[in-house]
Amino acid sequence: MKIKTLLKGALASAAIVASAVSAQAEYPEKPVSFVVPFPPGDMEDVLTRLIADEFQKEYGVAAAVVNKPGGGGGPFPGAIEVANAPADGYTIGSFVVAVPVIGPNIGIPELNPNPFEPLGNFLTYPFVIAAKGDAPYKNVAELAAYSKENDVVLGHFGAPLVPTRVTMALGVSQGIEFAADSAFDALDCNTLASGDADVINTTLQLILPCLDDVTILASVTGERISLTPDAPTVAEIDPALALSLWNGLFIHKDTPADVREKIIAVAKKAMTSEAAMKIAGDTGALVYWQEAADVEAQIVKDGESLGTIMGILNN
Repeated sequence: MKIKTLLKGALASAAIVASAVSAQAEYPEKPVSFVVPFPPGDMEDVLTRLIADEFQKEYGVAAAVVNKPGGGGGPFPGAIEVANAPADGYTIGSFVVAVPVIGPNIGIPELNPNPFEPLGNFLTYPFVIAAKGDAPYKNVAELAAYSKENDVVLGHFGAPLVPTRVTMALGVSQGIEFAADSAFDALDCNTLASGDADVINTTLQLILPCLDDVTILASVTGERISLTPDAPTVAEIDPALALSLWNGLFIHKDTPADVREKIIAVAKKAMTSEAAMKIAGDTGALVYWQEAADVEAQIVKDGESLGTIMGILNN
């Protein structure tokens, strides 16, 4: 009798273990959320939706982008939500460089130490430094010379943003004397045409309608933008300022390896699709897939670059 009881108990335990293993192997078996910590409509949102759509098609479960704009908190409230979610692959962060590079250093307990590991990067925003086509300067050196005798106003999306910091550091590095700088909600063709700013730090897609009437002085990207191949990157002008605004997928560090592999497989497929390549061609965005190990190295390098930039700006 005791033997039968023990046998039944052993079989029950084995069934429980087998069930647990099976459940883990069946990821995903419920809806998956991709958290974008910005409002809908921008490049990171559009491309993350491609990944979510591919995920749903590949695995047959609901997958959706959840927008969690942080207002004055930037991307960090959305990042906190991902950090607090279970490490099971059902809540995935779509984050800009600021989350892993700046987040752990600004006093947010949930982000220090950094709770995330990258799955891969897929986007570099096509930020450019632009002026009117008839401006009396066609490159950064000419702008620097002009600014010595004339007022030049810089328009940007906010002083704390990475592209703004890079642009201001470039000004110091190259001797550009901005008479003033202002944050704008929109930086497009009208901003230059109206004279509200002489030079703007904006994304290329916002000035595509007037690209023939604009001079691109430099791009804040890792490589030159396909739509403006003659414009150098900031890093070409000053290698110490090699920092751009990228976006990637991140998960909690404790997420199982097999779960990561499934998410990565879908993201790679989505970012090499015709739809993704069309977005890149139409907007000038750099769309690609950068492997996790390379992203880790990029984060370290970008942290060093940001330190250099902040040192320049604080002197």
